[in-house]
Amino acid sequence: MHDIDAAPQVDAAEVGRIFREESGRSVATLIRIFGDIDVAEDAVQEAFALALGRWPGDGLPPNPGGWITTTARNRAIDRLRRESRGRQLSAEVAPLSPARDDPGIPEEVGPVQDDRLRLIFTCCNPALAPEAQVALTLRLLCGLTTGEVARAFLVAESTMAQRLVRAKHKIKAARIPYRVPERHELPGRLRPVLAVVYLVYNAGLTSAAGSGLCSEAIRLARILATLMPDEPEVAGLLALLLLTEARRATRTAPDGSLVVLGEQDRTRWDRAMIEEGQAIVRRCLLRDRPGAYQLQAAINAVHADASTVEQTDWSQIVTLYDQLLAVAPTPVVALNRAIAIGEVQGPAAALALVDELDLDNYHAFHATRADLLRRLGRSSEAASAYERAAALAPTDAERDFLSRGGRAPQ
Repeated sequence: MHDIDAAPQVDAAEVGRIFREESGRSVATLIRIFGDIDVAEDAVQEAFALALGRWPGDGLPPNPGGWITTTARNRAIDRLRRESRGRQLSAEVAPLSPARDDPGIPEEVGPVQDDRLRLIFTCCNPALAPEAQVALTLRLLCGLTTGEVARAFLVAESTMAQRLVRAKHKIKAARIPYRVPERHELPGRLRPVLAVVYLVYNAGLTSAAGSGLCSEAIRLARILATLMPDEPEVAGLLALLLLTEARRATRTAPDGSLVVLGEQDRTRWDRAMIEEGQAIVRRCLLRDRPGAYQLQAAINAVHADASTVEQTDWSQIVTLYDQLLAVAPTPVVALNRAIAIGEVQGPAAALALVDELDLDNYHAFHATRADLLRRLGRSSEAASAYERAAALAPTDAERDFLSRGGRAPQ
């Protein structure tokens, strides 16, 4: 008779969740060991393929991440042994037993102790274009698909796939080393690093990985804040993530449907996170070195101050968006500024601004137009805009919400 308690059932969805949470860390560790992105990626993929075959029958190992890293390391060594360029390396690096939970790989000495954050700083090498730095890091670390990375940049998936291939080829051709940046190099790489952490969090809001990616982004932001305490934009990003995370649980109803900001149950917002985020914003204001993340955090702090949507200080939010647009003049910022102006000056003023923007492939653009058109009584135009927004929406909850014309289910 089999002991039914011996091996808890593990399905493919659970393995997928672990892949999302652990693959980036494993890839980071293997790139540090072998110095080759392709070798690291392929080995981790092979390790997860093995896990998918074994874990449903054997159950999860005590440390799934350690098991993956150990197995991937051994797979990489096997691959290098089959290649002439790996003979010397494979003689120097002994394989680990797959039964071990901890790969036992020593930490590299340097200012960045965390493997994943170290890889972020490495991928954000000035030898690559800034967008390529961010895109490659998201793909390597977060388990994001090429399509998800493409959505983060509002470009076609085929376009993003080409960018990723070119970035990896350039790293290989230019022999960009995987090494810990010196402390004096960190500020020069900070801007794309912050963008990576920010987009990791955003991916968590729309991804099946959800809370795992959001928690990881906050963890990385906290490490950055400790590592670089004198950088106001690091503090601003941490505040922004905390203030956003404080209300994440209220973004969806128990049935999974979307709940817009104005209809969220504010009594369920995490007050401890809000207070921490607002305290950081206040410290940023004292520094008087405003940047994009600090201003976004300040906007979220104003929203968090209002106990009801009617009490929101929209005039202050418009002022903050004016400042944000000056330092980050992007169409998405302009769109959000227009939404705030609509709350102060009315939907006609907002629609005039929205219609000037080139964001046809962005679902929020069409959703905003639809809402403004509805408020202006232009029902048929609003319906068309809702239809276009629903077709572009990244999640089922948003798609369903938009398909219902921006209304909650009855």
